[in-house]
Amino acid sequence: MNDTAISPELGTVVVGVDGSEPARRAALWAAAEAARRERPLHIVHAADTDGRALYASAETIERVRSAGRELLDDISAAVSQLHPGLHVTTELSRGAPVPALHRSAALQGTIVVGNRGLGGFSSLMLGSVGLKVAAGAKTPVIVVRGTGSEAETGVVLAAVRDEHDLSCVRYAAREAEIRKAQLHLLHVWNVLESAGTVVTMLDDVDAIAGEHVRHLTAVSQQIRDEFPDLTVEAEADKSVSVSGALVDASHHADLLVMGGRRSPGTMGPTLGWHTHSLLHHAHCPVQLIPRRAGQHGTES
Repeated sequence: MNDTAISPELGTVVVGVDGSEPARRAALWAAAEAARRERPLHIVHAADTDGRALYASAETIERVRSAGRELLDDISAAVSQLHPGLHVTTELSRGAPVPALHRSAALQGTIVVGNRGLGGFSSLMLGSVGLKVAAGAKTPVIVVRGTGSEAETGVVLAAVRDEHDLSCVRYAAREAEIRKAQLHLLHVWNVLESAGTVVTMLDDVDAIAGEHVRHLTAVSQQIRDEFPDLTVEAEADKSVSVSGALVDASHHADLLVMGGRRSPGTMGPTLGWHTHSLLHHAHCPVQLIPRRAGQHGTES
């Protein structure tokens, strides 16, 4: 394997808040993550007052900013009560949420967002801001899903496609380390895509399965070598729905880590199909690790 990068450094945690309950839950989750990492927490509220300047009065803009400051103070106080030793900073941005979060994360920060914001219409669906943050980020993004009341499983789940995902799995291994959890590597292959529309002989399916297992074994062995104290389990599974199998597996994990495949679109970068589906339907927080050029491979 050509990827010889060292274990990734987990950076500062940046969380966006907008006054919604999912955003507040995300902020508290981000605070716990920052405490585990022993890194600062930066709380951002993007008031977008620059975008309102052409049609809103000065009094309205000041009320928006005042409400934003109150929100940041409230979230900061709640975080400090739970994690009194955590270094917390706040930022009231005059710009729009997506660029504000990308800028705050800089080159090494991890962005945390809730599964939906004030404009959300369903507890299952990720809001448009969260999607845009995830699609355009050049640093890791975590979308906090779940109710926040789930019991910890002690498992970090990593979705593995092939050796191109090694750097993503390293992030998962670091997350498992700081949680003192085990790492579960899951490779799911779509039997219908592999076999085509014609039913094949059983030995053909076995040969295809063996090739998928080979990819998973290569990644798992590399991770075991680099993280000798970490309990690593590897599983290859076939399904008619890759994203469906990963959603089911997320029931039994505290965090799902996967490569965030992004494709250029007419309105900016977009997320791959499986990535998009997991962000909408996973049962635990989902961490997307941006892939470098040449790491995309296939979506399946």
